[in-house]
Amino acid sequence: MSAKKSKGFTAEERAAMKERAKEQKAEAQKADGERDVLAKIAEMPEPDRAMAERLHEIIKASAPDLSPRTWYGMPAYARDGKVVCFFQSAQKFKSRYATLGFSDKANLDEGAMWPTSFALKELTAAEEARIAALVKRAVS
Repeated sequence: MSAKKSKGFTAEERAAMKERAKEQKAEAQKADGERDVLAKIAEMPEPDRAMAERLHEIIKASAPDLSPRTWYGMPAYARDGKVVCFFQSAQKFKSRYATLGFSDKANLDEGAMWPTSFALKELTAAEEARIAALVKRAVS
């Protein structure tokens, strides 16, 4: 038998356990955030609901590292807790169009002026492709 006695976990083991706890917390928050986003989408009237569902799929596929969450009661997608993009239904503010918006955390800079929100009346293949490209660029 060894004469050494265990004094508990090493500093490296404690650091690894703390990292794993952070990872688990982040995973739980992401799952909660997605559940909240899907619930908000389910509350939307048509055609906003169908558009929001499709946008959710496009954003998740284009930028899987973004975490779904709600932001001012709207579906949003964040990195490191900061919202990068969001969807605002037309019905929320009785507007004639829905909006896909990007925050200042989105990497869409183009010279001295660039768009940060887009009006959406419907999603065709062309709009879906453009949105996917914008989301990819926003997180690049």
